[in-house]
Amino acid sequence: MLYAATILVSAFLLFQVQPLVSKRILPWFGGSPAVWTTCLLFFQLLLFAGYAYAHFSQRWLRPRWQAIVHLVLLFVAVSLLNVIPDASWEPPGGGSPVRQILVILAVSVGLPFFVLATTAPLVQAWFARSFPGRPPYRLYALSNFGSLLALVSYPLVFEREFDLTQQARYWSWAFIVFAALGGYAALRLWWEHAGEGEAH
Repeated sequence: MLYAATILVSAFLLFQVQPLVSKRILPWFGGSPAVWTTCLLFFQLLLFAGYAYAHFSQRWLRPRWQAIVHLVLLFVAVSLLNVIPDASWEPPGGGSPVRQILVILAVSVGLPFFVLATTAPLVQAWFARSFPGRPPYRLYALSNFGSLLALVSYPLVFEREFDLTQQARYWSWAFIVFAALGGYAALRLWWEHAGEGEAH
């Protein structure tokens, strides 16, 4: 249940934050399609980076070091959590909008999104390590369900019922819950491999 809850919440938050933060900065750049395209590029690059982190941490790090690194990432992400940029980030005009958008997204939501992106492949690997012989594919299906739930619920519920400030507040609270779940999963990995000296 720990792994299932961690993956479900992470997938939901991953796909909820993209329209939330994109809508926040859209008016700053004239509402052009280039804003959505740049946001999509940013999130796809971070998603790839998260998968790469999960892959290489499994290949190069011992389980206990995986837990340490991930706990640090979770702690820093929660400490710097500020999902929507405030008005001071609104550009005065001029310059490259693509560069400005990428900088704003990186500062406001970059690390939390990256941590969320690592979760599905990383936690599935931890599950397979903790329960040898039990395939983690149900967790993969659960990740897809969380993503679909976010995509459907945002326009039908969250966008209609809450303003951006409320959405950001609720998302941040949910992210803290996710960080607690992910942190406990990392601690479980640490405990299971206490005293283990061999390399992964």
